[in-house]
Amino acid sequence: MLDLKFVRENPEVVKQNIRNKFQDRKLPLVDEVIELDALSRKVKQEADTLRANRNKISKQIGGLMAKGQREEAEQVKKQVTEASAHLEELEQQETELSEKIRSIMLTIPNIIDPSVPIGKDDSENVELERFGEPVVPDFEIPYHTEIMERLHGIDLDSARKVAGNGFYYLMGDIARLQSAVLTYARDFMIDRGFTYCIPPFMIRSNVVTGVMSFDEMEAMMYKIEGEDLYLIGTSEHSMIGKFIDTILPEEELPKTLTSYSPCFRKEKGAHGLEERGVYRIHQFEKQEMIVVCKPEESMLWYEKLWKNTVDLFRSLDIPVRTLECCSGDLADLKVKSVDVEAWSPRQKKYFEVGSCSNLGDAQARRLKIRVVGEEGKYFAHTLNNTVVAPPRMLIAFLENNLQADGSVKIPEVLRPYMGGKSEIRA
Repeated sequence: MLDLKFVRENPEVVKQNIRNKFQDRKLPLVDEVIELDALSRKVKQEADTLRANRNKISKQIGGLMAKGQREEAEQVKKQVTEASAHLEELEQQETELSEKIRSIMLTIPNIIDPSVPIGKDDSENVELERFGEPVVPDFEIPYHTEIMERLHGIDLDSARKVAGNGFYYLMGDIARLQSAVLTYARDFMIDRGFTYCIPPFMIRSNVVTGVMSFDEMEAMMYKIEGEDLYLIGTSEHSMIGKFIDTILPEEELPKTLTSYSPCFRKEKGAHGLEERGVYRIHQFEKQEMIVVCKPEESMLWYEKLWKNTVDLFRSLDIPVRTLECCSGDLADLKVKSVDVEAWSPRQKKYFEVGSCSNLGDAQARRLKIRVVGEEGKYFAHTLNNTVVAPPRMLIAFLENNLQADGSVKIPEVLRPYMGGKSEIRA
């Protein structure tokens, strides 16, 4: 959420940012919120003046009564009553205007970084860098669920009977592999100085609206019927929510946390052939990282965060690339974002396995996450990044480590988490 004062003083900057994100339908909101703000400030000023006058007049009543001037005292009481009735109307108007302004401000997108490429959608994202040499073996690589089935590692039919489409049972060494990858990712991040955390897997609505846009909320979140609770779509939500309505001493920053959680997503919309199997599902597990820091340090942390993911995938012998998200592909709260994509030897192309985002002070402003330093209070900056998210990561792992005989090689760094195994066989 932008600073209302910034919108008031820089309407054309805000409008151009909306155009850059190809959301022209939101352009009228800028003028509308500025008009509502002007009216709100006018009402507030009138209410403040009325409160001051009412208090001043009220003090006269006791003095008049003490002097026996009852008639004059009753006249003053009448003025106070009339002032109170009008004040109540103004206060109601203040509340309504405040709610309207906040509702609009929550839909106006954050100002993107000048370095973000301008484009309509993800087809115009820009490749930045490749890490590792993509290899296509001289033998056929089956679809990922076929690899898992041959290793007796997945049961989709039973999952459909129990929960419907978008769920799965992982079995045997494939289930163990997923747990191994998550545990390795946890230790990888701890070794890089992050504090490990297991957060709540449900969050209240005020946290949901604090960490994401309404469009994301509608497309992703599962609501718990009859309760003010939502299942998290990523642990970033509850991890950032941890700092809601707090004032952090500047010397305690940055806060660097890595978290494990299951994740639950609606995943609305039709999906293509490559998104069947376990690529896009309603339930998965994830290791995440978040940072709460000073504004001047957020871009430095942005660079560090995505490099952590690249380094982890390369340690597992998986080639990756980074892709800069263009303006039209950025969610409304994001200032800048980069996707990490893994190489798929079967598809002979890269596919997304993680995303790193700098949200500036948007989440902090919504959740009232402030920092106090020598120069006073200010809003923190927040960032998040995927460390690893099986089973999507398993797809990349299985394809890149599949051997000609159908076995799957276990990279050396992962073997201690797999009981010393160097390969998985049927």
